[in-house]
Order: sequence, then structure tokens, then C-alpha cells
Amino acid sequence: MSRAAAAIGRGITRVTDTALGPYQTAVIRIGFSATWLLFLLRESPNRQEMYGPDATWSWDLAQQLIAGNHAFTVLMWSDSQLWFEIVYAVAVLAGVLLLVGWRTRTMSVLFMVGVLSLQNRSIFMGDGGDNVIHLMAIYLVLTRCGQVWSLDARRARLAREAHARGEWPRPDRIGPALWCVLGLLLAAGTAAGKISGGALGGWLTVFWGLWALLGLWWAVGRYARSGEPRVLLDLVANLTHNAALFVIMAEACLIYATAGWYKIQGSRWQDGTAVYYPLHLDSFSPWPALSDALSANGTMVMLVTYGTVLVQVAFPFTLLNRRVKNVLLALMITEHAVIAVVLGLPFFSLAMIAADTVFLPTSFLRRLGDGAARARGRLLSGVRGRRDRASRGPEKPRAGVPETAEEPHVGFTA
Repeated sequence: MSRAAAAIGRGITRVTDTALGPYQTAVIRIGFSATWLLFLLRESPNRQEMYGPDATWSWDLAQQLIAGNHAFTVLMWSDSQLWFEIVYAVAVLAGVLLLVGWRTRTMSVLFMVGVLSLQNRSIFMGDGGDNVIHLMAIYLVLTRCGQVWSLDARRARLAREAHARGEWPRPDRIGPALWCVLGLLLAAGTAAGKISGGALGGWLTVFWGLWALLGLWWAVGRYARSGEPRVLLDLVANLTHNAALFVIMAEACLIYATAGWYKIQGSRWQDGTAVYYPLHLDSFSPWPALSDALSANGTMVMLVTYGTVLVQVAFPFTLLNRRVKNVLLALMITEHAVIAVVLGLPFFSLAMIAADTVFLPTSFLRRLGDGAARARGRLLSGVRGRRDRASRGPEKPRAGVPETAEEPHVGFTA
């Protein structure tokens, strides 16, 4: 009994003292923000037909639908072209800033607002990948996804280093200014009656609650004389983060489990021919020659069909075995990469790959981050070297060496 109590105590301590999976939540943040950003940039020429005031799904029809399902979208606040362009630009900007991890707590909320606003404006424009982004945009708000691989983490590291040297950095002015501006916008939307909900629920309570929590977090960090208030806030934030991370993992497992079990019930999946048919649909054949080559081998089609069902059904049951889980995870990521190329569904595949990354091992993510840091360092050092050589100008010829003399071939004997 004492061992069980000790194990439970260690588990509670870990869950409350630490935000688990910092690298996993960071890669989720980067993956989904990059997917959404690439989608917005790719569809920018078509944004009017998809989400604009004169879109195919008209503003009046969208207004009637939202009046019934109470979905949140700021695009229904006005049917002016200027308002639409502002919302679209803010959605793009929030995607960029969340990607690099600048003010992640605030940008995650703006990212969620952008995703919900555009997707709920024209609900028939999306697919399964858009549904995943829709859900993950909400979950990201509850995570501490800027602990690593972000500008926020870099700023915190520089502040710690300054404190260690006995220096006191200047107080943060950007955060309070951003908080005040967003508070004014939220107050204007509330006064105009544009946000549904009230004191006991709805988006009005959600946004005002998030705004108040951001202000409380900054005030405690700035003015609290003792560490207890900050410890309490960290404890609540860690619990919320860990709960959201668990929900993200459960959501990914649920997606694969339901997809796999529904496939089992289909006759085409049972006879091993289901993969053949989408390869011959004009809407999903950007490379007809490649599709024909892949579907020409009946054995290969059957193996891919059965393998897809097997991997999707088995994946949730392999989470307790790390090696088997990693193998199936690599297979699923490869499958989505093939779908992106062969069926022409890049954003759906990117969204699913981003969801899969929550299960990547921490050791692999650390090595990936270290490799990216080394590559970035070599790139920056090369750029600085070229700039230094350009600023010095051409070198003067050395004494006794003609100007046209070639450099020696290092490594070869004369």
C-alpha cells in the first residue's frame, strides 16, 4: 500500500510541477501554425471566393447558419470588404508569430480566432485536415507550447543569463501594450453585442477569462513580493497544459481508431481494392502517370489497403510499447506524405503529420533541434564571413606572389 501511495504521490508531483512534453507541444505548435499559414498563403488569390463577403456560400446564408449553431466567427461582424481583409491579414500574422513563438500565449488565442473565423464562415470549404486544425487550434490555447524552440524561450534564457550576471533587464513594455490593445478591442466587441455568451458561459466568458488570466500572470510576475502566487499559477498552468496534452494525444488516437474501424466495415476495404479507386479520380490525380503506375500492381494495392487498416486500428494499442509505436508512427507519417503527393492533398497530410508528431520520442526531437541549431549556426557564420570579406574589399597581393597566382590545392602533393 505504501508503494502505491508513493507512486501516486510521485505522479501527482510530476503532473503539477512540470509541463510535460515541451518538445512535443512545440512541434505541434510549429506544425499546425505552418500548415495553416501555408494554406492561407496558397489560397490567398482565392480568398474572396472562399471566405469573402461575396463568396459562394453567401454572407446571408452564413449568417443564418451561425444564428442556429452559434459558431464563433468575427467575419460575421461586418460584411465590408475592408473588415474581411483585416481579419485575413491578422490570421496570417498570427500564424507567423505563433510559428516563431513570439508571445505564444497571446498569439495562440489570435491563432484560434483566425482559424475559427475563417472556417466557420464557409463550413463547406473544409475537409478532415481542416477539422483537425480546428480542434488543435483550441487545444493549443491551453498548452504551454512556447517553452522550447520559440522567441519566448530565447527571451527567457537571455533574462536568466542577465540575472546571473547581476544585470536587470528593462521591464517588458510590449506585453502590457498588447494586452491593453486587445482589451480595448474585446470591450468594443462586447459593447456592440458581437460576441455571444454571458457571465455563465459562451465565447464572451472565454475571451474575457483568457484576457484576465494574461493580465494576472503578468502582474504576479511583475509585482508579487513572494514566490507563492507565481508557484500557484505555475501549478494551475502545468495541470491545464498536461490535461490538454492528454486530450491532444487521445484525439489523435480517436481519429485513427474510428477511421480504421469504419474502414473495416466497408466492402472495398474488405476485398482489398479500396486504394485503387481514389487513384483514378480526376479530382485526386495531380500525377496521372504516377497514379496509374501505383495501381497497376494488384498485389501492391491489396497490401496497401490492408496495411492502412491494420496500422490505423493497431496504433492506439501500441502506445505502451515504444518500439512498436515508433515503427507504426513512421509508417503513418510516410503514408500521409505519399497521400500529399499522389492524391494532391498536401494540407490534409500536413495536418495529420502535425498531429502525429505528439508521439515522437523526446530524444529524437532533441537531436532534431540540435541539428537545426547547428545548421543555423553554420549558415549564419557563412553569411557573416561573406559580409566581412565584402566589407574588407579585395585583398592586396602578397609580396612575391603574382596577382594571378592560383591558391594551392590543399590535400594534394606537388
